[in-house]
This record gives sequence, C-alpha cells and structure tokens, in this order.
Amino acid sequence: MRVTWRQRSGASARFVSGGGDSSAGLHALPRPVAVVVGAGGVLGAAHVGVGYALEQRGFVPDMIIGTSVGALNGAIAAAHPDRAAPWLDHVWTQLRRREVYPLGYLSSRASVFTDRGLRRLIARAELPSRIEQLTVPFTAVAMDLVSGAPALLDRGDLESALLASAAIPGMLPPVDRAGRTLVDGGVIAYVPVLAARQAGAASVVVVATGLESSPLPTTHPRRRASAIAARAGLLLLHHQIERDLHEVSQHIPTVVLPTGIESWPAPWDFGHSQRLISTASLTAGRFLDGLRIDGPGLYRADDPSVPSARPGEASTSSIQGAGL
Repeated sequence: MRVTWRQRSGASARFVSGGGDSSAGLHALPRPVAVVVGAGGVLGAAHVGVGYALEQRGFVPDMIIGTSVGALNGAIAAAHPDRAAPWLDHVWTQLRRREVYPLGYLSSRASVFTDRGLRRLIARAELPSRIEQLTVPFTAVAMDLVSGAPALLDRGDLESALLASAAIPGMLPPVDRAGRTLVDGGVIAYVPVLAARQAGAASVVVVATGLESSPLPTTHPRRRASAIAARAGLLLLHHQIERDLHEVSQHIPTVVLPTGIESWPAPWDFGHSQRLISTASLTAGRFLDGLRIDGPGLYRADDPSVPSARPGEASTSSIQGAGL
C-alpha cells in the first residue's frame, strides 16, 4: 500500500509505506495527546472502527474531547480505554432508530423526539455518575443556546453533559445545566479540536466520520430545493471543520484518521453500522501503519489507495441528522 502526505500550514508531514513499528507514528506524538471525537449521527459507528484500530495498536490518549454522538462514544472510551470498541460494536450493530429517537408524548414543544432513548443507552454503558470519575479526562462539548458560545463540560454530572452535547436542536430537547440552556455541540464545533487545544493538548488525533478526513467533492446539486439546501449545509459544516483544523494544526500535530466510507446511510438508518465499523477499522489501521510525525501540521490521507468519504446530495434531512 502507498500512502502519500498532505502538507498544510508549513507542516512537515510524512507518511511511509506500511511495515516496521506499526505504532511509531502514534508514539511520536507530543504529550499530552487528545483524541477528538466529532459529530456525525448514524456515522458514529465509524468511530467504533477507528477505535478498534487505535486499541489494536495499544494507544491510550491523555484526554478525550467529544461532541454530539462523539461525546457518547468518547465517554465510553474514557471509562474503558482499553476495551471500549468491542462493547460499542455490540451496541451499534444492534441499534435501531426507535431506540435513539423514540416518538411519544412530550412534556413540552421543544423537540420532536424525547431523550428517553439516549438516557437508556447511557444507563447501559456502565458509566460513573460524574465526569471526574472517568478513567481518562473527558470533556463533552455543547452549545449555549442563548449566547452561541461553546460549553466545555469537563466536570459534574455526566448524564446531563452527554444529553446536552447530543441535543440536536428541534429534534431532541435542550438541557438546562448550571443555569444555561444547552444544545448539540456539533452546531458550533462539529470537530472540537479548538476545545482540545484549549484543554492543553500538545497533539490531537481526530476520530473521523467522514467530513473531517477528506476534501469536499466539487459536485453541482440538482436544481431542487432539498438538494440545494443539503449542499449549502454540507459546505457550512465543511468550512467550519477546515477552519478549525487549519488553526490548530499551525501549532500542534493534528492527525485526522480516515474512515474509507464512500456511501452515507440515511440519518435515521442504523442498519449500516457493521459496514461502517469494518471499513473504518481497516482504513484507519492502514493509515496508522504508515504514519510518521514531524512537527506541527495537518496529517491526513490524500491518496486514492486510502478511500475517503464521498458525501452525497441525498436530502436536507441528511444534513440535519448529522448534528448528533
């Protein structure tokens, strides 16, 4: 396999062909290392595959920063840093839409779905009650609905922090926490690398779902309202991600692990989880086996032999569903 390198912001990023010490790249990262787990809805299954690749190489981060579905997956990884992937694999491959987004009678008009499905998932995850009790230091990123500022939740009640970080506006109810009304962190920090640097990380490993790991394809949407809205939303997310990655990579090594996902499921379709996990595990593993670190910069695949995500123009709901 051949892996090329992509240089950004004066970075001296280098990749070599597989072989030798498969974990050399990870072990060369300056400490403390933050794993950043981004948003992505049903694509969060890809996090599990990337987690397998990291666990198989004996990698344990010094901190984990998660937003939206990445906060849920990240908290479980922070609780069980050496065995989270198999547990998450079982959960994701059994998961169905009604378990995450159950319809029902609501106590208010703040959301379409209740959060009781997410509460059940959190309760089954064998997590401690408080963030400080997690094995690996952890931060969940949400957004303050009044000010629009990021809310970095690194202490206190864990369940409310995860519910807040995953509260897709309009879809799941906002969370009142410490006097603030909080919603999905993916709105303001789809890939929370800025929060990782603020927390003192000397290097970052981004656990991707797709948008983080490859350039956006230049396609023209069909002349339909849904396709145009979907493309605009995708561009908005992509520019936010690129801006944040570019800013952080100027100062510290920023590794974005590819997933190899070429087709995206509908935002409510959890039936593709096994495919996403398997593809991401293989692709991220191949990438890691060729990774070499040489100072600050943006390290990510830019080669046809390492497939990258190719988001489609499916529908406006695909963009809206990506918030979790």
